[in-house]
Amino acid sequence: MRVQPAGYLCLVLHCHLPYVRHPEHDRFLEENWLYEAISDTYIPLLRVMDGLVRDGVDFRLTTTLSPPLISMLRDPLLISRYERHINRLIELASKEVHRTAYQPELHRLATMYLERFLQTRNAFTNEYGHDLVGAFGRLQELGKLEIITCGATHGFLPLLNVVPSAVRAQLRTAVAHYEETFGRPPHGIWLPECGYFPGLDEVLRDVGIQFFFTESHGLLYAEPRPRYGVHAPVFCPTGIAAFARDLESSKQVWSAEEGYPGDPAYRDYYRDIGWDLDYDYIRPYIQPDGKRGSTGIKYCRITGRTDQKQVYDRAWAMERAADHAGNFVFNRGRQVEWLGPTMDRPPIVVAPYDAELFGHWWFEGPEWIDFLFRKLHFDQQVVEPITPAEYLERHEINQVCTPCGSSWGHKGYHEVWLNGGNDWIYRHLHAAARRMEELTHRFAKADGLTQRALAQAGRELLLAQSSDWAFIMKTGTMVEYAVKRTKDHVARFTRLYEQLLAGRVDAGWLKDIEEKDNIFPSLDHRNFS
Repeated sequence: MRVQPAGYLCLVLHCHLPYVRHPEHDRFLEENWLYEAISDTYIPLLRVMDGLVRDGVDFRLTTTLSPPLISMLRDPLLISRYERHINRLIELASKEVHRTAYQPELHRLATMYLERFLQTRNAFTNEYGHDLVGAFGRLQELGKLEIITCGATHGFLPLLNVVPSAVRAQLRTAVAHYEETFGRPPHGIWLPECGYFPGLDEVLRDVGIQFFFTESHGLLYAEPRPRYGVHAPVFCPTGIAAFARDLESSKQVWSAEEGYPGDPAYRDYYRDIGWDLDYDYIRPYIQPDGKRGSTGIKYCRITGRTDQKQVYDRAWAMERAADHAGNFVFNRGRQVEWLGPTMDRPPIVVAPYDAELFGHWWFEGPEWIDFLFRKLHFDQQVVEPITPAEYLERHEINQVCTPCGSSWGHKGYHEVWLNGGNDWIYRHLHAAARRMEELTHRFAKADGLTQRALAQAGRELLLAQSSDWAFIMKTGTMVEYAVKRTKDHVARFTRLYEQLLAGRVDAGWLKDIEEKDNIFPSLDHRNFS
């Protein structure tokens, strides 16, 4: 029987990708975001958690599964295309095993990749039966994983709140989608980009959410100031709990200079055979338009700030992952022991990260999580992993505060999603939100073709509101695609709006866009009222 811990660790992984699905193309570059995340992050994380359950390791993990991600993971077209993707990687890895036969160091790695891709295909097809969402759900039923929801399409709520019905629609749709998926309402939510504004908790209360996460300064600058800083949740005036990110634990993993993923022993993400090998050889496995790109097969370790990269040593990288997991556990132990005497309860360290950091960007990340939970279970009794819902069950009384407006973007507020490169989108999003609200009142008792057109207008508006497009415009990657997606969804919404008001819905065109933008098949247009 475990003794009362000195503190808690709440590890949170945010699993989200923008909704990218293009049935009108045989291969589409941006769909690779999903395929790479499945191979690099989601299946490795599931296998880690399944291994922990098998070995009797008592762990707790909290993860978002955003509605767009759930929808893509369960889409038959994308499932079939992912199988084609992993089969292509297996074919390439097989060629690499043959090509490197007389290069022992590279041959070992090529063999590793071939085995890894074969295991991934087997897991996807046989172990999980093409249903990764169901695999996550089973871990939740075991009490090891807590799955929380997000905004319907990851809309940045502080900037959508110019039209409050837009915020309500994002949250109502997300909660309804979660209930359809898992058979019960969500306890908590990952606010898109941790974007909070005072008063948002009232909407969260109305849709049944019990807790959310905020950036550190969202609590540190709360009114009144919380007695325990970020190391205990607070209740908003509505009774909704707010948990804040711990800066110290985040820095150890996130920091480009000091974080674990920058260790020289780890695999270099950017050095890929898609850039290095002969073009004719690699051509079938790179981008659909023939441009070079990453394949997922990488032979170099980070090495250091040099172009002369050394060959990746998997065994050494695993040793470093184990060392770093031990260091993280040690530091959390010292942290909670230092905080404990100043508090009337065990402190909680909330450590949230984008899930794609683990496996996709940081190749050894899933193994680090595996080592972390095993060390927490077997090697110490100071820190106990916990989920937010479990914490609130144990500690029902918390300070009442009003968090301040914040996000976890650069500089901590809204600059990433509102700047000279993307500010043009909001006048269109706000106008469309007002029009959608108008439609819900004008056609309150709609049915048949009109009801279908209203639901599709809601889908197009939600897809246009995704914060991913504004983020991409800010970072300068795939800007053309992000701009096109925003304009396409707004244009489709506007055409539906005009057709509804005119009483002449084009049934053929509606069917076409329903098949393209098929997210939220049960969408209730009254969510926008």
